[in-house]
Amino acid sequence: MSSNATIRSTEILADNWAKLKRVTFDLVRRDGRKSTVVREVYEYGDGAAVLPYDASRGTILLARQFRVAAELHGGNGFLLEACAGLLDGDTPEACALREAEEELGCRIRDLKRLATAYAAPGAIAERLSLFTARYSRADRISTGGGLEGEGEDIEVVEMPLARAFAAIGKDIIDMKTILLLYALMAETGDGGQASR
Repeated sequence: MSSNATIRSTEILADNWAKLKRVTFDLVRRDGRKSTVVREVYEYGDGAAVLPYDASRGTILLARQFRVAAELHGGNGFLLEACAGLLDGDTPEACALREAEEELGCRIRDLKRLATAYAAPGAIAERLSLFTARYSRADRISTGGGLEGEGEDIEVVEMPLARAFAAIGKDIIDMKTILLLYALMAETGDGGQASR
């Protein structure tokens, strides 16, 4: 921990699908005053997300699945997003490959790591490793859909990169997916314009 913050206590409030902790810490403010702060932190492990791109057709693969937090927050809970999952002891690269097969039914290749970053560090202790990758029609090995035993029911959506980019803020409101779309647009140069 940094020299300006000291953890006083950690209490586990829930330990079901993930851990919810109440953390009390002392913080030395920039002006030198000391304050005690209490926060809840949701912790369920680090993960990886990948956005596969077919350069010959200018298309990407996305997953549409129900997200209860979005539904409870007043939105449509069925989000269109890059496939992602928890590391479960794997490397981020192995996780991205596994999730693409489970969720998208696709063997991907040429993984390119964009970054490893926090999505919501104010309350969630999760780092996501973000990747782009390549795929083709020949790499589709199943219909995908995720693992029913993990409560997944995923619709695989293939669309032109340019159309997905235009859907940011409308049909695509997931932060990791937005970041990956911007990265892929910058990487490809034309953003899949030829496939519109």
